[in-house]
Amino acid sequence: MNSKARRRQDRRDFLKAAAATSLLLASTPFAARAQGKIKLGFIGSGKIGSTLGTLWHKAEHEVMFSSLDLEHDKQLAAGLGARAHAGTTREAAAFGEAILVAVPYSALPKVGKEIGDLLKGKVVIDACNPIVARDGEIATWAREKGAGLASAELLPGARLVRAFNAIGYARIEDAGARKVGMPIAGDDAGALEIAATLIREIGLEPVIVGGLAMGRYLIPGTPLAGEHTAAQIKEIAATLK
Repeated sequence: MNSKARRRQDRRDFLKAAAATSLLLASTPFAARAQGKIKLGFIGSGKIGSTLGTLWHKAEHEVMFSSLDLEHDKQLAAGLGARAHAGTTREAAAFGEAILVAVPYSALPKVGKEIGDLLKGKVVIDACNPIVARDGEIATWAREKGAGLASAELLPGARLVRAFNAIGYARIEDAGARKVGMPIAGDDAGALEIAATLIREIGLEPVIVGGLAMGRYLIPGTPLAGEHTAAQIKEIAATLK
């Protein structure tokens, strides 16, 4: 099967799974909770992690930041208020009902080894981009394999959603006013629904572009990178399948 045929088959499989899973969403406790407020754990509290943590805290979610600098995380949490916390990566992973991972791609194998057991079965939003100049050989491997499939291999068992990879952190905070879409990819329809809810809460319009195999297009330098409306994202994604 050639790559184009494989992508078409991946898309058909994804749509079948999405249709089946959507029938179950309303009856699951987590799906019901996702319509309200949930606990969000952050693995990485740099520019993207702190930006999204601040926005979701404003949306009245409870958040916990973690990184290699606990003092930075404590100051960040203290500046936000009572619903914000700081802890170790294991504490943040255990705390979060959903997790955002926003670290350099070269750190992702270590994340998988240190907290992979705590991520299994949880919705994990993967905001990590493989940048060859920064991350070296693992970035080359991830780009060849496809960033979504590579991250799934490094974080086995997580309900992975690729998101926040196509737009820089500085453009996210006020993107809602510009009606910006957010392309997302994943194989778990329930996880996609939860991620989409969180994305809408901060003013962006989520657009599911397909399964994790489509994650290869959610990195800088690909057609889906940069700001697009939801309609434009759908048009571009259709040409990639």
